[in-house]
Amino acid sequence: MVRALAKEKNKPAADATNDGKSKKFPSSFERFFKEQCVPGLMKGQGYRTVQEVPRVQKVVVSSCMKEATQDQKVLEKAVEELTLITGQKAVVTKAKKSIANFKLRKGMSIGCCVTLRKQLMYEFLNRFFNIVLPRFRDFRGVSPKGFDGRGNYTLGVREQIVFPEINYDKIDRIRGMNITIVTSAKTDDEGRALLKQMGMPFREN
Repeated sequence: MVRALAKEKNKPAADATNDGKSKKFPSSFERFFKEQCVPGLMKGQGYRTVQEVPRVQKVVVSSCMKEATQDQKVLEKAVEELTLITGQKAVVTKAKKSIANFKLRKGMSIGCCVTLRKQLMYEFLNRFFNIVLPRFRDFRGVSPKGFDGRGNYTLGVREQIVFPEINYDKIDRIRGMNITIVTSAKTDDEGRALLKQMGMPFREN
């Protein structure tokens, strides 16, 4: 069911109504979550009401590069690629403190970041679960150990070329990124059940 959703054509984000106002429609993956995942979680986890079911609140995609402190073009290219991957303009991140050993001063640009919410978040998760992860070399599932103790999950991606939005012939260098999925789950077990229900392919070990 989830894998098939990745092949659906994009539906229009808005439609004109009789009163002249635009009406937003949920993405197919958001609809899948509400119609399939929520009932599945209520049955499997014993939630009594829909309001008790945890949800993904946001997805943070970030990239940090030490080369960015020396070469502005490296940072510009990273921003461009992260914007292509997520569909939202990436913002530059700066060092919060100085580290002499790394020749890093507070306020220096060191990377870029995108925070996705609502429809863009669901669209990204759909592509990530069903298209990107299976493209990992020798993929056997993601580690179940990436939780932080509060139901949030972080996964490192070593190469940006696993994303179909990136043209291999146009990249200047291989760079990685971290993807953090922030949920409303109270425990790691709840967070794991939520993401597994949504299609995250966890390894058994």
